[in-house]
Order: sequence, then structure tokens, then C-alpha cells
Amino acid sequence: MNKFLIVGLGNIGEEYAHTRHNIGFDIVDHLAGKYKEKFQSDRLADVATIRVKNKQLICIKPTTYMNLSGKSVKYWLDKEKIPLEQMLVLVDELALPLDKMRLRGSGSDGGHNGLRSIQEHLGSINYPRLRFGIGNNYPKGMQAEFVLSAWRKEEWPLVLYKIGKSVELVEQFALAGLNFAMNQYNNVTYQL
Repeated sequence: MNKFLIVGLGNIGEEYAHTRHNIGFDIVDHLAGKYKEKFQSDRLADVATIRVKNKQLICIKPTTYMNLSGKSVKYWLDKEKIPLEQMLVLVDELALPLDKMRLRGSGSDGGHNGLRSIQEHLGSINYPRLRFGIGNNYPKGMQAEFVLSAWRKEEWPLVLYKIGKSVELVEQFALAGLNFAMNQYNNVTYQL
């Protein structure tokens, strides 16, 4: 069975639930929910395993907090013996507007602490990641407050729609590969 590691980035704790920074958690929650699987507490992460056709997707939500995500990711990659190109990290992205998502096979951390931690622990920038646009509509100096804030009521319908599209993207990534998924989802303007 072909195995994939699907990593939703976020922070544990009720105060962080459904904030912009926790979009990775929300996507893997929806993915597991679609297949009627529940997350179980395990070493350094909450884990749910789903089957999509003949693929096994090991979905994790690191319990190490965002800035130490790499510790959890490295542990699960090694434990499950999954190659880097079969991992997909789901992450919030300030540099993209809310109506965009971008899938890449590698790249810099772009100032994102979760990606920086993963890069440090893996010693590589060559792993796929989906950047979920959260916009950057905040006053100067208020970036941390913005990413840790809840979605505005008027944003929520589009966020939910994009979460659904992100779940489809994860499935396509596992079934048809990175390039196919990039072609399907990258240059789309998501709107209701």
C-alpha cells in the first residue's frame, strides 16, 4: 500500500481553534471527517489514518505547537518510512489573498515558523506544501494578532468552500500526483 503523510499545521488549544493560523488543522479535520475517521492522540501528534482507493493517508496534527512542528513531522516520516515527496504540508499563507491557494513541490519557509521548523528538522526544503491564502488585511505591526485571529463572518463561507477544495486537492495529490494537482488547483480564483 502506498503511504502518504498529510500534515495539517496549527496550534493545539481551544483558543487557537478555527483561527487563520490553524487552517491546516481544519483541512485535515474535514478530510478525516469525509472518511468518517477520528483523530487519536499519539506521539507528538493527533493522528487519523484514511484510505483513498489504494492509498493510505496518515493525517497528523502536530501537538508540538506551530514553532516546533518539525519535531513531530520528522518523527512520523521516520516512523512510517514515508519519502519526502509523499508528504504534503497544509499551511496558512499571508502572501496570498483569501481567494487563492498554491501547491508547490519545494520552496523556502517564506517567514512561516511552522515551515521553518520542518525545514530545520528535515534538513531540506524539498517537500510538497499547500499554501492556503489567508490575506494580509491587517495594520502594520499586527501580523501575529491577525494570523491568530478568527475568520470574519463574511469570510467564513469562502473559507469553508476552499477547505472543501483543499480536501479534493489532497486526494488528487495522493491519487494522481503533485503535477496533476498543481495544474488543477494553482491558478484558480476561488469564489462563491
